[in-house]
Amino acid sequence: QVQLVESGGGLVQPGGSLRLSCAASGSIFSINAMGWYRQAPGKQRELVAAITSGGSTNYADSVKGRFTISRDNAKNTVYLQMNSLKPEDTAVYYCNLDYVFWRLGLPRQGDYWGQGTQVTVSS
Repeated sequence: QVQLVESGGGLVQPGGSLRLSCAASGSIFSINAMGWYRQAPGKQRELVAAITSGGSTNYADSVKGRFTISRDNAKNTVYLQMNSLKPEDTAVYYCNLDYVFWRLGLPRQGDYWGQGTQVTVSS
């Protein structure tokens, strides 16, 4: 079993900042990557930012220069620092875990989603 605990969402005014956290625990042998996705009402879920175990990052064009993803490998935790927030950033933000676990003596690749945290940017 894998658990992802997300925190840090909330209501913020335009131009403000929020920091999301996602801590992974459970039957995880190693982590390939962790990331944040978001889904606004009536829209498809989209990648916001992701970071590999080696530290390589990938951002959606809409958040480049405003959001920063980082991770603490020792704590299996990923963070998303969101600055200069805009109303269009309003969405449910989901943490994603790409990981390796062992089953029947073999390594397996797994993909796990958090339950989501609401971010609302409004005056």
